[in-house]
Amino acid sequence: MSFPGQRVQVDVKFVPSSCIVGKAQGEKYYQYTAIDEYSRFRYIAAFKEHSSYSSALFLDQLVKTFKFPIHCIQTDNGMEFTKRLCVSEKRTETLFEARLKHYGIKHKIIRPYTPRHNGKVERSHRKDNEYFYATHKFYSFDDFKKQLAVHNREYNKFHMYPLNWKSPADYINAFVSTGEVF
Repeated sequence: MSFPGQRVQVDVKFVPSSCIVGKAQGEKYYQYTAIDEYSRFRYIAAFKEHSSYSSALFLDQLVKTFKFPIHCIQTDNGMEFTKRLCVSEKRTETLFEARLKHYGIKHKIIRPYTPRHNGKVERSHRKDNEYFYATHKFYSFDDFKKQLAVHNREYNKFHMYPLNWKSPADYINAFVSTGEVF
């Protein structure tokens, strides 16, 4: 990618049930993740529901959070994003797809059963498992949201080799303030 927002990968991670303890035990939490392919800038949000409605709400939050326009969003074929693989005579658009149209954002859907095509977000989820979910417990949904927000801030400040040892936040701030593309 040659500029921020050119393509953003989006996916959903199911929070491991072993992390949900206390009164919250038995509940299900989901982490929605978006990563800008150019800058690796990431936005994650907590949800109690895995649906097209949650995906549309996440998109609203994403558009407000990213300091740059989003031209294309790439997802897998999950029902929370598209009904493309549904077997029915008439395919209806999901709430997520309608919201993408509303914002004028192109929707790119990867080939079925090829998660490597959404590699940046898939790798992010693997790293979340190793460094976040393996060491954290959540006692309520609010607790999960707060811990997830801190984890995201730390991620965006982490210096990365593919970014010439700059952080995703550095990349975005340079672009927003000067229009500079590294």
